[in-house]
Amino acid sequence: MAEVHSRISPLTRIARLGPWLGLGLVLLGFSVYGWVVKPDTPFLSAYRGALIAKQAAIVGLAAIGMTLVIIGGGIDLAVGALLALTSVTLARLLTPEWGWSAGLATLAALLVGLLAGVMNGVLVTRLRLAPFIVTLGTMLVFRGAAELIARQSKISAAAPEWLTGLLDPPAPGSLQFLPSGVWIVIALGLGFAGLLRFTVFGRALFAIGSNSEAARLAGIRVGLVQTSAYAIAGLLMGLAGLFEFSVLNGQGNPSSGLGLELEVVAASVIGGASLRGGRGSILGCLVGAVMMTVLRSGCVYAEVHDATQKIVIGALIVFAVALDRSQRK
Repeated sequence: MAEVHSRISPLTRIARLGPWLGLGLVLLGFSVYGWVVKPDTPFLSAYRGALIAKQAAIVGLAAIGMTLVIIGGGIDLAVGALLALTSVTLARLLTPEWGWSAGLATLAALLVGLLAGVMNGVLVTRLRLAPFIVTLGTMLVFRGAAELIARQSKISAAAPEWLTGLLDPPAPGSLQFLPSGVWIVIALGLGFAGLLRFTVFGRALFAIGSNSEAARLAGIRVGLVQTSAYAIAGLLMGLAGLFEFSVLNGQGNPSSGLGLELEVVAASVIGGASLRGGRGSILGCLVGAVMMTVLRSGCVYAEVHDATQKIVIGALIVFAVALDRSQRK
């Protein structure tokens, strides 16, 4: 037994270091580019760091939920549309037309995300439909609902500072260092990492992703566990909708989150999740989210064309999936 462990352990350690090595290489590459091409405006600056943290918070929240779903053998392509739906719901409820308080509107937006996640989970488990097809359909449903609520335009709403300033940088001299929203993401990441490692739910989710039929025969309530994973992912997207509302300075935009699902899937896979289920890391997916955000910010810094950015991100997804397959072999 000890001999088998000694053979597997080094590969496991290398796999766990993969996201950190990738992030380090991306940072190093753009930093070297800055030193050579733009010495007066270095890539690593306080302003860019704050911008990356703000953008990575939204991708990181979505990646946590996506990782839970992927570990359980599913996938969620509706995350970007759900981000738009929850943010415009919040904005609409805060308008004078509706006049909800900020607290109630926030709870309503979170509830919308939760119910949307439950709907995804029920459709996948009860109707035994492919997660890819289900969430592809609900992506269109959520996007259409967001456009109807927003009436095809952005919604501006007055909101208290605690809601619009979630991702604002802390005041100079503050001991907080990072925006409050980033601390929320870090706390949630640690919490869900513990959930997966130390609870029955976490073990059941890994078992289902590895072999759902064997898990069912072992007495695990497969449908309930998978639906719970989708529900958690939906709730996290409700929170991401609050962050999006804050980033847009009190606006809800029905076109928010376009293409977000690609970045989130890439962050999860880069962080160690397998698209075949049964494997994943919450902390790894957060590193992957930061890496994806740094890559996009670096492409803007290097004045890379948007079409080229899409090619790079697409190639990165293919590489990550190929690497996952080679590790499984």
